[in-house]
Amino acid sequence: MLPDRPISELLTGKTPVRSLEFFPPKDDAGVEALRQTALALKRVVPDFVSVTYGAGGSTRERTAQVSKLLREEIGFTVMPHLTCVGHNREELNGVADQLYANGYRNIMTLRGDPPKGESSFVPYKDGLRYGSDLVALLKARHADFCLGVGGYPEKHPEAVSSSTDLDALKTKVDAGAAFITTQLFFDNDVYYRFVDQCRSRGITVPIVPGIMPVLSLKQIRRFTEMCGATLPEKLIKRLEAAGETPEIVETIGTEWALTQIRDLLARGAPGYHLYIMNRAKSALTLAAGLAA
Repeated sequence: MLPDRPISELLTGKTPVRSLEFFPPKDDAGVEALRQTALALKRVVPDFVSVTYGAGGSTRERTAQVSKLLREEIGFTVMPHLTCVGHNREELNGVADQLYANGYRNIMTLRGDPPKGESSFVPYKDGLRYGSDLVALLKARHADFCLGVGGYPEKHPEAVSSSTDLDALKTKVDAGAAFITTQLFFDNDVYYRFVDQCRSRGITVPIVPGIMPVLSLKQIRRFTEMCGATLPEKLIKRLEAAGETPEIVETIGTEWALTQIRDLLARGAPGYHLYIMNRAKSALTLAAGLAA
C-alpha cells in the first residue's frame, strides 16, 4: 500500500478533522466484534483512526493485527500508538522500521502507563524514560514520521504542577511532535484554558480535543480517577438520576458530548478525537447530530 498521508497536512485544512480510537481486543471473538464496529463506522468517514498499544507480546501483536485490519480491510488511515513500556531502544527502532516498511507514517507517541501493579514508571533496560525521548528516537529514525503526543488539560496525574507538565509537553513538541491530542475532559473551558496556556509557552502545533461519550457512570468515574479529569456536577447528577438504565445513560453521555463538540468547532478547534471504547452507536449518533 502507498504511504499514509501525514495527519499534520489534514490539520492545516479548513475542514475539522474527525478521528476515532480503537483498542486491541483480547481474543479473536473481540477482533471480529471490532471488525463489525469498524464496518458500521465507515459511514462516519473518519479522517483517521488510532489503535492503542499494550505492553506484552500478545497485546502488541493485537495492535499490529487490528491496525492492519482497519487499514487494509476497512480502508481507514491508521495511526498506531507506540509506547516506551517494555522496550529497549533497539526494539523500538525495530518497531519503527516495521511500521515504516508497511506504509504507516503517523504514530501516536506516548511514554505509556506503568506496568500493572506498579505505582511509578521505570524505564526498561536500555529503554526510554519520557515520551519526548521516543519522539526524538522516531524522528531520528524516520524524519517523515508524523508524530502525535498526548496532552493533559487538567495536568498529568504524575506531574508536580501544571507548569512542569506544560514544560514536558513543550519538550515533546520541540523534539518533533506535529500535533497534540488531549486526554478526555467534560468542561470545554478546561480545554480553552489549556490551549491558552500552551500558546503562552510557545507551543504552536494543533491541539485536538479528545472527547469520550459516557457509557457508564461507574466506568467514567474510574477513567477520570486514572487520568486526573473532573466530572461536572451537573453531568454527575443527570447520570445518577438515570440509575442503572444503560440506554438512558448512553443518551445523556452522547448528548453531552454533542454539545461539547458543537461548541468546540464553533470556537475554532481543529477537529475532535473520539474515545469510543470499540463501540459504534455513540459515534454514529454524534455524526448524525452534527450533520443536523
